[in-house]
Amino acid sequence: MKLVIPPPVLALIAAAMMWGLPKIAPSLGFVFPGQILLAAVFPVAGLAIMLIAVLAFSRADTTINPHHPDKANKLVISGLYRVTRNPMYLGMALVLIGWTIWLGHLLAVIPVIGFIWFITRFQIKPEEVVLKQKFGAEFEAYMGRVRRWI
Repeated sequence: MKLVIPPPVLALIAAAMMWGLPKIAPSLGFVFPGQILLAAVFPVAGLAIMLIAVLAFSRADTTINPHHPDKANKLVISGLYRVTRNPMYLGMALVLIGWTIWLGHLLAVIPVIGFIWFITRFQIKPEEVVLKQKFGAEFEAYMGRVRRWI
C-alpha cells in the first residue's frame, strides 16, 4: 500500500487545515439560515455510515485495516456496499463537509477536495488492485455495479 498515514488521521489533518484556512481570507466567509443544523446533519450521517460499514465488516469477520486489504477474507457487497464501494471514506468526507458548513468559509472546501483526491489516489486505487488480485471476477463485477464513492 502506498498510504502510510491511516485515513482517519488524514481526515483529522484535513479538518485542522480547514480550521486554519479561514484566517487567510476572512472575507470569504458565509452565513445562511439553518447553517448550524445542516452542519450537524452531515457529520451525523457520516458517522452513521462509517459505523454501519464497520459493523458490516465485523459481521463478515473480515479486516477493516486499510494498510492490509490483502488480509480480507470476504468481499462485503451487501447493505451500504450496494450503494458505495467505500462507505468508510465517504463517511469521513461527509464529516469534513459538515465541518466546512460549520466553519462557514469557502476556502474550507479545498482540504475536503484534497482529502477525496488523496484517499482515492493513494488508498482506494491501491486497495482495488489488491482486491482484484484476491477476489478476481467477483470484485470486477462488483466494481461494474457499484460506484467508487456514490
